This record gives sequence, structure tokens and C-alpha cells, in this order.
Amino acid sequence: MGSPVRAGSWCGDSGPIFGEVAPEIIEDTLIHLATENEQYLSELSDQAGCFKEAQIVEFIFLLSEKWHLDQSVRYQAVELLERFMMKQIEQISSGGKVKSRDQGHGSTCRSLQDQIRDTFVLRLVSCVQLASKLSLHYNVVNSDTALKFLQSLKYSYTKQELLESELAVLKTLRFQINVSTPLAYVELLLEVLGHNGCLLPAQPLHFMCIQLLDFSYLMRDTIYDTLLKVAIENPTPNKLQVSKFLTVKEDSMLLAVGIISTSVFVLHPGHWKQVVEHLNSITGITSQSILEFSYAVLTHVLGGTTPRQHRGTRAPENRILRLK
Repeated sequence: MGSPVRAGSWCGDSGPIFGEVAPEIIEDTLIHLATENEQYLSELSDQAGCFKEAQIVEFIFLLSEKWHLDQSVRYQAVELLERFMMKQIEQISSGGKVKSRDQGHGSTCRSLQDQIRDTFVLRLVSCVQLASKLSLHYNVVNSDTALKFLQSLKYSYTKQELLESELAVLKTLRFQINVSTPLAYVELLLEVLGHNGCLLPAQPLHFMCIQLLDFSYLMRDTIYDTLLKVAIENPTPNKLQVSKFLTVKEDSMLLAVGIISTSVFVLHPGHWKQVVEHLNSITGITSQSILEFSYAVLTHVLGGTTPRQHRGTRAPENRILRLK
């Protein structure tokens, strides 16, 4: 975005510097993120997103703030916990199908629920620890800090159990824990916008994106419920419509363009239409879908002035990613 601009962050670090990356690197990274996103959407579990409910997200956000972690860590922790729990449920359910022939389906379900409930807070803390270790230049949550927190909640875990919990998460995810968060998509798209000549002040725009991304995580179900009702033009979606909408709720690229669009509408409404056109050109997500996402977010943020509502939100398909 022209000269390097440091974006502020809530934990006091200098934040990202925009305008310093070569165009070919930006383009390769954008294609990589888009491919990763599409692969994730193609492999979605029917239960995807069930561990992103507001209470869990708020717990992780507050814990990250307590430990003075970078904003990227909290998103990483949410995504790690979600993916780990999905894998755990798949593994236990798969084993349970065999056991249920002798033990009965009811006992298998109870066993599954017990295993998840008994270790959930420990696994959550482990995901925050692992996420902190991926940001080596920021604070890392060590075992003493994690144990002290767990003890404050009346848990009596040992260091060995804490290490075993981290290892359980790593093994379950096959050590593939460096997943891209929606924040990574947001920051890369801001870089692309600057490269394409959309020269808006980086610092306040990046900060607003983070605030709205936090809001969208915490109000996830409410925002997407509004978006679904706009899409189907019906206030009472049926189960099939809700099921098909799951790919929209889990689409990181759509979330990123929606967050940027909303941020620009709040800070620079006169440039909003131009930015939406840029985002459409970069990602292939329709302007109408971007507009509707902004409408859904701002409906709950402001409850008043929002972009004019249009119809026809769909799960984005056949995107064309390009730099000008």
C-alpha cells in the first residue's frame, strides 16, 4: 500500500507492514490460500463449526488476552481446537461403530460424550499453547503458566499430562497445525488491494478488520443466520437449506472479503463501491455476495445504516484469483 505502514494491534506489537512484498510472492500466496480454502470446504464434516460457538470462542479470546498473545494466536487456537475436536469425534465414532455391536449404541455415545467433556478444557489450553508456539517472536505459553491457569479452575493436571495433551493434539492433526486463519486471508487481501492501487490508510483499516473479525467470531451463528435468511428470502430456513449453507459459514475467503468490505464501509464509505469491485476482481466472489455479507454484519453491529440489501447469496464457486 505505497510506503510501508505499520498497523496497530491490541497487544502492543508493531503489527504487519504493508507494501513490502513482491507481486509474484503475493500472487503465489493468494493462490495457495485459495486452494487451501477450497480443499478444506470440499472435505467438510457435517458437524463443522460446532466447536466455534460463542462461549468457546470467548473463552479462547479472553485466555489469549490474559496471556498477552498476538491476535493471530487466538484465531489459530480456535481453528486448531475445531479441527482437533472434529478429528477426535471421527476417530471415536469410527471405533464406536465396531464396539456398539457388543456394547450397544447408547453406551458408546455416553463414552464419547464423557471423553470429550472430561478433557475439553485441557485440550483447549493445549491448542492455545500450540498456537502461541507458532508465533515464535511473540509470547509463548509455557507449562508452568498453563498449569497455573488450570489449577485456578480446580483441575489437578500434571506437567506430564499437559505435555501428553499437546502431543495428542499434534498426533490427531498429524502435526499439521500451521493452518491459515481468516486473519491471514484479510491481511493478504489488504496487501493485494494496495498493490492494485486501492490506497486507503492501512493502520486504521487493519485495526477495524480485527475488531470486526473478533465480532464475527463471537456472533458467528447470528450473523450467518441473517445471511442465510437473506439468501433464501425466507425467515424460516429448513434443515436442508441450513445444511447446504455450511460451506458458506466455513469459507475463510468469503469471511475475509466481507470483513474488509464492512471495514471500508465504516471508515471510508465513499470508497466502498470501488473496494468491493476490487475484491470481486481479486477473488471472483460476486459483489452481491460481498454486499450481503456486509449487510449481515452491520445489521448486528450498527442496527441501522447498512449497505442496501440485495438478493442471491450463494457459496462462492469458480473463483478467478489475479493481480492487476
